[in-house]
Amino acid sequence: QVQLVESGGGLVQTGGSLRLSCAASGSAISVNSMGWYRQAPGKQRELVATITQLKNTNYADSVRGRFTISRDNAKNTIYLQMNSLEPEDTGVYYCNARIWSASTYSLGDYWGQGTQVTVSS
Repeated sequence: QVQLVESGGGLVQTGGSLRLSCAASGSAISVNSMGWYRQAPGKQRELVATITQLKNTNYADSVRGRFTISRDNAKNTIYLQMNSLEPEDTGVYYCNARIWSASTYSLGDYWGQGTQVTVSS
């Protein structure tokens, strides 16, 4: 019954900005690490950024310095602020979360449905 809902994707010009959001919901859940992944057409999914419960962050080399991942633990929500966007950033962005669920008494990885980001030249 755990769900991840993403929002904020869209079409922007080179150099523009977007802010993605991902909210985790479910009964009696504890959200541990979360992150963003992306997949361009014809390419494999790749890690963009991750953030732990204590807000330690990790970024792919291609986005470091341009993207910022953050989280609001009270809302079980993460954000991805994307600045200085380039056409190479185009793809479907997926939210991922490692969540403990009391309903299943298990720790597992969950994925959102994805949100499209398109950067035009």
